[in-house]
Amino acid sequence: MKTAYTLLATATLLASCSSHPDYDATGIFEATTVTVSAETTGKILSISAEEGDSVFAGARIALIDTAMLSLQKMQIMNEQQAAETSAPDVAAQVASLRTQIAYRQNEVARQERLLADGATTRKQLDDAQNQLHTLRDQLKAQLSTLSKSHSSISDNAVALQYRREQVEDQINRSSLISSIDGTVLIKYAEPGEFATPGKPLVKLADLNNIYLRSYFTASQLADLKIGQEVTVVADFGGDEKFDYPGVITFIAEESEFTPKSIQTSDTRANLVYAVKIAVKNDGRLKLGQYGEVRL
Repeated sequence: MKTAYTLLATATLLASCSSHPDYDATGIFEATTVTVSAETTGKILSISAEEGDSVFAGARIALIDTAMLSLQKMQIMNEQQAAETSAPDVAAQVASLRTQIAYRQNEVARQERLLADGATTRKQLDDAQNQLHTLRDQLKAQLSTLSKSHSSISDNAVALQYRREQVEDQINRSSLISSIDGTVLIKYAEPGEFATPGKPLVKLADLNNIYLRSYFTASQLADLKIGQEVTVVADFGGDEKFDYPGVITFIAEESEFTPKSIQTSDTRANLVYAVKIAVKNDGRLKLGQYGEVRL
């Protein structure tokens, strides 16, 4: 009887040991995704990437029709050219007045010499000086008017230049460029559809560098630190599992309730901390796949 109890206790102990998980946490593989959205309005002329295609940073993914924007640019350029050519030629328009002023200056000087010799009257000198002052006042007024007109035209030309640059920027934004090396996960639109600013066209993800988002209990935080190397075990179903080296890149500062899809070694814990573990993908890891973490 004693032997039977001993065997029963041993079996119970082995069962309890085998029920204890050989991992510290589990999680789901995720990746940094980028949604490429339209920034201008127009018909989608082409989308060069299909779901599953690899794209490089700087590659054009889609093109939106720029016909209307090109016409706007041409119109603005014509208006800008007309504004610039309508600017007054200040030197030419005041040349006649300057010639008259030079003549009156010589006349005043001549009248002063004649008055000194007693060959003219003071009134004639005063008349010559008054005529000179009048011409100078006219020159000053004309220069002021021409300056204001030139400034107004110049401001208009600058405003047109800004409008032209804005249209050119919209034309450039009509070519949607990938900002990362990645894989097309979802294609939201097709050529021929109408795009509006903010409309998603494709979603990209860097599948070469993914991470496992796992959750650890408060009691495990003492064993975790940024940059720590851990082992990530990818579960491919059945007994097929592969180990990958991982590096902890993020530890949440605030706790949250345990997600229903996550299991931890401490099943009694209600609050856990999210942790990101970077993993280099060899092509087998897939987004949404479960993985385990061993510290």
